[in-house]
Amino acid sequence: MKINLILENRPYPGRGIIMGRSSDREKAVIAYFLMGRSANSRNRILVEDDVDIRAQAFDESLVADPSLIIYSPVKILENRIIVTNGNQTDTIARLMNEDNLSFQQALDYTEFEPDAPYYTPRISSVMDLHNFNYQLSIVKTADSNPDSCSRFLYSYEAVSGKGHFIHTYDNDTQNLPSFSGEPYTVDIGDNIDTFTNMIWESLNENNKVSLFTCYIHMKNRVFESRIMNKNEST
Repeated sequence: MKINLILENRPYPGRGIIMGRSSDREKAVIAYFLMGRSANSRNRILVEDDVDIRAQAFDESLVADPSLIIYSPVKILENRIIVTNGNQTDTIARLMNEDNLSFQQALDYTEFEPDAPYYTPRISSVMDLHNFNYQLSIVKTADSNPDSCSRFLYSYEAVSGKGHFIHTYDNDTQNLPSFSGEPYTVDIGDNIDTFTNMIWESLNENNKVSLFTCYIHMKNRVFESRIMNKNEST
């Protein structure tokens, strides 16, 4: 399925992660987008921070609460790339790199966000550039009960021209129910600009904030990336 067909029917999917492989089989592909409905959430941009990607305030004077909006969604660890929707990026990276835990084991140290009444789920992912496989996960309340946490893990071998997409919210209703079911299978082409523009133009104009995409050429490990920020384009 094309990613635009999924996004165009969802005015507020929240934050989203895509991982996959280009149709020419030569590139690993990742994407991360963030959206916002409040002024605090919309006051953000994505920036490059050495080899990682960081979300930061566009106008620091307007920041009401930085705890859940300022974080590093993308972190690179040698042959692995970690992408998440919150500060669990650093936790997972540390546990995998320093404590030698698996991605699944590291997830045991994460929980949904403490933003009652939504309890936004934590979506996380890791791509292994050596074996060319990837995992996506979602950590959320169990049956909307904040006293219990459920952790779901999905593992994939990279398939030419395909990827998988997971996001935080199922729909834009008042209570913002968490994403449910398996990640979507989406088509991925060879051109990063075509892929980037398709995602960006499909995100709801009022709610979209930022987008990061990256194509990693597997033969030489060259990273080709794009960042789109609504605050910089208006």
